[in-house]
Amino acid sequence: MIEILVSACLILGASLMLLASIGIIRLPDLPTRMHASTKSGALGTSLIMVGVALAFMEPVVTFRAFAIILFILITSPVAAHVIGRAGYFVGVSLWDGTVKDMLKESYDPDTHYLRSGFEDLDAETEEEMAESEKNDRDNGD
Repeated sequence: MIEILVSACLILGASLMLLASIGIIRLPDLPTRMHASTKSGALGTSLIMVGVALAFMEPVVTFRAFAIILFILITSPVAAHVIGRAGYFVGVSLWDGTVKDMLKESYDPDTHYLRSGFEDLDAETEEEMAESEKNDRDNGD
C-alpha cells in the first residue's frame, strides 16, 4: 500500500515539474514564466520529498525531507519575486496581453526610483502629529 502512495507522490511531483518546464517554454513573458516555475516547481518538489519521506520511513530522512520542503516553500516565492522585479527594472517587456501594470505609475525608469505610495501618507501623518503635539501643548499650558 505504501508503495502505491510513494509512486503516486513521485509521479504527481514529476508531472508538476514537467508542467513547470513546459510553462517556462510556452508562456509569453517573464512574470508568467516565473509564476509557472515557482508554483508548479515548488509543489512538484514538495510532493517528491513527501514520496521520499514515505519511502524511507526513517525519522532522519523524514525530518530532512520536510526541512527541504519548508526551505523551498519559503525561498521559491521570494526568489521569483526578486527576479521578476529585477527583470521589470532592467526593462524586460511585458506581454501585449498584460491587463494591468501596477508598477508603471510608481516606477521612474530614468532614476530607477520606485515610489512605495506611502510618501504622501508619511507627509500627512507628520503634519497630523505636529498639529496634535501643538494642540497638546496648548491644552496642557
